[in-house]
Formats: sequence, C-alpha cells, structure tokens
Amino acid sequence: MRRSDQRRDAVFACYQRDVTGRPLEELVAESRPFTRELAAGVEAHREELDGAIAAHSKGWELERIAPLERNLMRVALYEIEHSDDVPTEVAIDEAVEIAKEYCGVDAPGFVNGVLGAIVREREGVR
Repeated sequence: MRRSDQRRDAVFACYQRDVTGRPLEELVAESRPFTRELAAGVEAHREELDGAIAAHSKGWELERIAPLERNLMRVALYEIEHSDDVPTEVAIDEAVEIAKEYCGVDAPGFVNGVLGAIVREREGVR
C-alpha cells in the first residue's frame, strides 16, 4: 500500500474518531504501520495542531471547519512538524489531493492556504 493511501486512511481514522467518538486505537487496529503512526501522532499533538490551524484560518473558528478538512490539515501539519523524511511540499500536496477527491469545491484552496500560511510563518517568510 502506497504512503498516499496510508495518509488517506489516517485522515479517515482521525475523522471517524471525531465524528463517532470511537477510540482511535480501535479504528487503526488493522491498519498499516504508517497509518497508525500518523493517527497516533495527530492524537498526541492534537492541541498544538489545532492551535496552529485555528490561528491561520482567517475568519473561521476551528469548530466551523468541516471535520474531514480539519483532519486533513492535522495529518499534513503533523508530518510537516514531526516527520523529517517528508518534504513540506509533499505533505501539503497530499492533503490538497485528498481534499480534491473527498471534500467540497472550495476545500483544496482552503487547505492549501492554511497550511501554506503556517509554513510561511514558521519559516519566517511573509
């Protein structure tokens, strides 16, 4: 299974956790290691990830962002912040591609904009 597919699976597991309240461990129990790693990382750093997303979602409260889009950004941002082997561009591109396939028409631009703003700020670029 490609890493792209495992990223998507991690996004959906985190999404299901948010929507159903089921334990994340149960949702990823049969998943590949990379999927479990991403989902566990998002869970462990949820507060930090949500803070960054909320701070860069101009005009949007975190709770108003669709759960799938919120989890797309969480997984991508987790990879950007905590995975040395994943280039920033890859993490953002993967999130945008998943948004194109599974979210509304405005989601890819929104996801790209928020993640791009976070990266620019952290790199000191305006």
